[in-house]
Amino acid sequence: MRTVIFDLDGTLADTSGDLLAAANVCFRGLGHGDVLTTATDRGTAVRGARAMLTQGFERLGRPFEQSDIDQQFPILLEAYGKDIATHTTIYPGAREAVSRLRDAGYKVGICTNKSEGLAEQLMAALDFRDVFHSLVGADTLTVRKPDPLPFVEAVTRAGGDPARAVLVGDTQTDRDTSANAGAPSILVTFGPGNFDVSSLKPEALLDHFDDLDGIVARLIA
Repeated sequence: MRTVIFDLDGTLADTSGDLLAAANVCFRGLGHGDVLTTATDRGTAVRGARAMLTQGFERLGRPFEQSDIDQQFPILLEAYGKDIATHTTIYPGAREAVSRLRDAGYKVGICTNKSEGLAEQLMAALDFRDVFHSLVGADTLTVRKPDPLPFVEAVTRAGGDPARAVLVGDTQTDRDTSANAGAPSILVTFGPGNFDVSSLKPEALLDHFDDLDGIVARLIA
C-alpha cells in the first residue's frame, strides 16, 4: 500500500504563532515582556521549545545556563497546551490534498517531533485528525526524527509499506529522516524558516499543495 507521511509543524500547518506565544509566557513570567516575535522568529519556533527558549535568552543578552531552559521548558509546554490553536493555520490546499490522496487509495499519516499528546490535541482542535490513518510523535517511541523508526512506524500504523512511502516535510530533519529510511522526501518551500530547502536536494520540492498528487504519483507510483 502506497503511503504519504507528513511532518506537522511548518508542513501541514503554520504553528509558529502559538508556539512563540507560549515561549513569551515564560519570558513575561521572568519579567522581560514578549521577547520573541512572529516577524523574526517563525523559523525558530518550528525547531521546538528549547530552540525558542535559547533564542529568547540569547536576545536578552544576559548570561544563562542550561538549567534556565530546563526550568522554563515545562512552563512553555503547559502554556502551549492551554492555547494551542489560536494563531495556527493550515496551509492552503492541505486539507484538500490529503483528502484527494485518500480518495486515490493512498494511506496517509503524520510523523512529527511534537509530543504525541500535543500533536493529537492540535489536530483535533483544527478538525484535521480523522482524515489521517496514523500519528507518531516525538515520544511515541524511544527515538525521534531523524531516526527512521518513527517514520517507519507511522507508515506501518497507517497500514502501508515502508518500501512504497514518501515523507513530506520542511527541514533538514525531515530530509535526513527520509534518507535514513531509504525513502524519498518532498520538502515544502513555504515553511516558516528562512532557508532554501532546495539545497538539501530532496527528491522533489512542493510550492503548493495543489501539486502534491502529481509529485507523489511520480515518486511512489
